Amino acid sequence: MKYRIMRKSCRYKINWVGLRKLKERVLPLDKKEIIVQSAIHLFQHKGIEQTTVSDIVKQSHIAQGTFYLYFPSKLSLMPAIAEEMVKVLVKRMREKISESMTIDEQMENIIESIFSINEEYSEVLAMIYSGLASTEHLKEWETVYAPCYELISNLLEEAIGMGTIQSSIQPHRTAKLIIGLVESAAEQVYLYNHSDEKEIENQKEAVTQFLFDSLHIKK
Repeated sequence: MKYRIMRKSCRYKINWVGLRKLKERVLPLDKKEIIVQSAIHLFQHKGIEQTTVSDIVKQSHIAQGTFYLYFPSKLSLMPAIAEEMVKVLVKRMREKISESMTIDEQMENIIESIFSINEEYSEVLAMIYSGLASTEHLKEWETVYAPCYELISNLLEEAIGMGTIQSSIQPHRTAKLIIGLVESAAEQVYLYNHSDEKEIENQKEAVTQFLFDSLHIKK
């Protein structure tokens, strides 16, 4: 992975290659964002344990004290990294669904979005799970995932109003269960098994059918 930071007129241009299938991008970043992107780079290449705060500071081209203004420790970066990945996921889901779609089409595209993100960013997600699971920051997971829950909850509320799914479900609680179910199914094939395409499609079909049956989706 190559990573270069150049400053011009108080804007930061970042050119970096890696984080599997990420394309070069140019973004105006604040210092917190630069720290997060630098940490992702270092954690992937050196590992979480081997990376020090000094390494992150050097990679970010900031003062040591600046790091601690945003993060009290190295591992406290994990929720911020997870938040970046949730933004990517929400963006992908919004691109895949529309109001004109039926609820079954929306759910199918949500499942496809979650699977595709897990495939493209499997190394980053594995790093996040590892880092969060080893710290007290795991409890922040619900907050990080709030945008995903809200998006799916709104779709469910609309479907209930249209009578296309059972009215007895609780949209917000069900949205959390959907994310947990689909992400777990995707992790099984991308993070653990590295399965072939046929197995991946079978997994998608199984989780889709289970979800449709649970929601009583009426096609």
